[in-house]
Amino acid sequence: MGTTLPSEDVLVRMQRDLKRALQRDPKHVRWTMVIDQGKCTGCHACTLGCVAENKLPPGVVYRPVIEEEVGRYPAVRRRFLPRPCMHCQNPPCTKVCPVTATYANAQGVVVVDYNRCIGCRYCLVACPYSARTSDFGEWYTKETPDAPSVLLGRTAAAQSYEAHPSTEYGRRWPQRGTGSPIGNARKCHFCLHRLSAGMLPACVTTCTARATFFGDRNDPESLVYHLLGSPRVFVLKPELGTHPAVYYLK
Repeated sequence: MGTTLPSEDVLVRMQRDLKRALQRDPKHVRWTMVIDQGKCTGCHACTLGCVAENKLPPGVVYRPVIEEEVGRYPAVRRRFLPRPCMHCQNPPCTKVCPVTATYANAQGVVVVDYNRCIGCRYCLVACPYSARTSDFGEWYTKETPDAPSVLLGRTAAAQSYEAHPSTEYGRRWPQRGTGSPIGNARKCHFCLHRLSAGMLPACVTTCTARATFFGDRNDPESLVYHLLGSPRVFVLKPELGTHPAVYYLK
C-alpha cells in the first residue's frame, strides 16, 4: 500500500472514539461535530441519509446543504455548507420555549420533548441558524395514485417508508398520522438513538467524502479533539455568543 493512502477509514477511528465515549461517565461527554468544508462535494448523501433514518416528512429537513458560488468568472467554483442544528452551548431556542420542551441534555445535545411541545414555533424564530422546522403532517405520497399493486399504489408506497414510526430519541413513536411528532418543532438531535446503540449519526456514516467527523471533544484521544486544534476551525455567527457544538474547517 502506498504511503499516501490512509491506513484506515476515519469511520473506523470514530467508531473506536464512540465506543470509548460510551464507556465514560455521560456527564463528562460533550458530543461534537466537525465538518470539513474543503472536502464536502455537495452530494447531499448526508441529507438523504438523515431523512431516511428519521423518517422525515416533506418540509422537515435536519441537515440541508447550502450551496454558494464563489469567485469571479472565469475562476468560479461552488462551495457547500452542510448545516445541521448547531447544538449551541448557549442556545437561544431553549430560552423562548414557554413549556420547557426543548433543552440541552447532559452531553450538550439540544433536544425536543415531543410530548411536551405545544407547537408554538417560538423556537423556530429564535434559532439564528434556521435549524428548526415544524412538522405540518404532510406526506410525500399524498397526491400519488393508488392501485391494488405492490408496485403502484399510494398505500403500498407509504407503508414501505412514510407510515413507519420514527425511532427518534430511542422511542417508537405512533404510526405517522396519529399524533406526535406531527405539530411539533423538529430538529437534528445528533441521532441520539443511534449513539445509544453504539452507532455514529447517519449523516456521518453516509458522507461519501468523509467530510463529517463526530465524537467527544472532552476525549484527548478522539479525532474531533485533534481537529479542533486546527487553525482552519471556525463556527457560524461567532458574534452571537451561542457557542455552537458544530465546527467547520475552512
